[in-house]
Amino acid sequence: MGAISISQFLTLYSWFPLAILLVFLLLIARFYERFAGEPTYFRLFVVPIVLFGTATVRYSSIDQIGGDMLADLLLGAGGVTLVVLCVLLYWLMTRNR
Repeated sequence: MGAISISQFLTLYSWFPLAILLVFLLLIARFYERFAGEPTYFRLFVVPIVLFGTATVRYSSIDQIGGDMLADLLLGAGGVTLVVLCVLLYWLMTRNR
């Protein structure tokens, strides 16, 4: 088993701040659901975390930053899922204001 390159390390390391931000969004959605009594589907915020993490591991395993079809599709699916969840949460939290 060989040593990992700097690019692989940075690719994997970049996922952690993203995961922390997404967990923070999950906690905001959970807080709102508990105190407002409206479903925010906060558990679905795990889906983008997993998709982004899988894409990051894929990129790291092939030692590339881009150009892999599977990892690109995973990133795209994670991004679309995240946008939909964020817009839904925003709409739920601001519709009565």
